[in-house]
Amino acid sequence: MTTRLTRRSALKFGAASGLGYLFTGPAFSVLKAADSNTRVRFAGVGVGGKGRSDIEQAGKLGDVVALCDVDEADKHLGGAAKKFDKAKTYFDFRKLLGDGEVMKNVDAVVVSTPDHTHALPSILAMRQGKHVYCQKPLTRTVFEARLMMETAKKYKVCTQMGNQGTAANGLRRAAELVQAGEIGAVKEVHVWTNRPIWPQAPGVTKRLAKMDVPAGVHWDEFLGGAPDREYGKGYHPFNWRGWWDFGTGAIGDMACHTANMVFMGLKLAHPTKVSAEAGDVNPETCPSWAHVTMEFAKRGDLVPCTLHWYEGKRDGKKVLPSDELVQKALQVAGTNKLVESGSILVGEKGIAYSPDDYGANVFFETGTKTGGNTKPETMASNNGGDQGQKAEWVEAIKANKPALALSNFDYAAPLTEAFLLGNVAIRTGKPFDWDGANFKVSGNDQAMKYIKQEYRKGWEVTEKA
Repeated sequence: MTTRLTRRSALKFGAASGLGYLFTGPAFSVLKAADSNTRVRFAGVGVGGKGRSDIEQAGKLGDVVALCDVDEADKHLGGAAKKFDKAKTYFDFRKLLGDGEVMKNVDAVVVSTPDHTHALPSILAMRQGKHVYCQKPLTRTVFEARLMMETAKKYKVCTQMGNQGTAANGLRRAAELVQAGEIGAVKEVHVWTNRPIWPQAPGVTKRLAKMDVPAGVHWDEFLGGAPDREYGKGYHPFNWRGWWDFGTGAIGDMACHTANMVFMGLKLAHPTKVSAEAGDVNPETCPSWAHVTMEFAKRGDLVPCTLHWYEGKRDGKKVLPSDELVQKALQVAGTNKLVESGSILVGEKGIAYSPDDYGANVFFETGTKTGGNTKPETMASNNGGDQGQKAEWVEAIKANKPALALSNFDYAAPLTEAFLLGNVAIRTGKPFDWDGANFKVSGNDQAMKYIKQEYRKGWEVTEKA
């Protein structure tokens, strides 16, 4: 699939909004990659909640020159503006990205908005040659994830997704060990989560009652490309995660963390078949529970593999792998209590159990363990956590080497795509075959409407005409 914002929609958007620079400005970063002493200049899009820590961590590595958030409160834009009092502020990221005087002094953009507004600011920034750090999951839809990857390649920018567990040396070493055959050929994987921890089905399945928009909240800008709806108390902040129009539910929120080591270690990419069973499926909110199954074909010398994802509670009981497998994992780890989030890999020579949301601590049935003191042998050492994830991205920018950032969009987009396909299976209630290389679905005529969405006028992200 070759995709981009169409020139027609771009010109239309620019003319309507007075943002012509967005599409005619120079496609390069002001930062000279060869000068390692140059301070990177950042713009932050979404600076409340996780976005606050993201822009503050970026600020330790350079200068923050612009800030954007739909909420003026101190927990959002107001507080960030006090912290970075020289930065210019905006409520609409389109106006920030279309401000030529500001953007000529921006090297990199940090995007930490709700899932449904990850793609557009990231893509518009990359089209100007700006490097992008985007929170996980990379996007809300499969189409957007693919477009993010292709745009990063086209403009040769340095990117990183905010699944900070990638920085952990324990995760990197565990992935190396899996690839080296520590437990033999892996044909089966199980990943579970403690999510959801926000309102969704079965408790909430209908839109919220209309309320007046709180002072300082720019609701139209919050909606972005999502369909129109009235403001209700419970969409913003944070609880948007459980609403299909804004978030991606448990699998979107956590698979980019909890399944990251598995995905890296097994060199997974596009599943060939996806199916799911789920409870309380409805058009508005994510399900009360789900079990998603993804089948991956042979990858080089790696055998075909089936990945199982579990979330929520069914009839009051947490959805998990079989009792037999759980007991074996506990025995390998020498404990008697299963963690709320973790993963199990089943290999020909034994299992590997990670009682860790980030896959950094792993117990192999062979007796090998990884953890905080473990160092990778073939991958670069980091172990800097969330700050290390930003530092690695900045290192890539200064070296002009996108691959130095391990969760760059070449890796992060397929990771995101795979699990968002799980949401497609949940919402349609039917299995389907997926041809990732050609971006084609078969066996489920309802799937494509969830793989690619429609957008409100002025917020479109569209395929090549």
